[in-house]
Amino acid sequence: MNVWTAIGLTVVGCYLAKLLGLLVPAGVLERPLVRRMAALLPVALLAALTAQQTFGEGPHLVLDARAAGLGAAALALVLRAPFLVVVGAGVLVTAAVRALA
Repeated sequence: MNVWTAIGLTVVGCYLAKLLGLLVPAGVLERPLVRRMAALLPVALLAALTAQQTFGEGPHLVLDARAAGLGAAALALVLRAPFLVVVGAGVLVTAAVRALA
């Protein structure tokens, strides 16, 4: 399969997913379970993306400076620090661990 075939299949898949969403009856979308899942889905996807970017290196699992930075950011979140402090803590700890390694 070449790149253009993959792009074409992705385009068709995205269009069909969008069309499927428009065809769902409104009554289904108003159910409490569906509303809760729709509210939690972005958080779950962001957590999965963060975990994959932090601990994944191709097909391998790695623990490096990124994990230390994520830990520092998580600690800052637990301590209820402002968002910029959370990001700054993650950046500083990651840079410090990389500098020491």
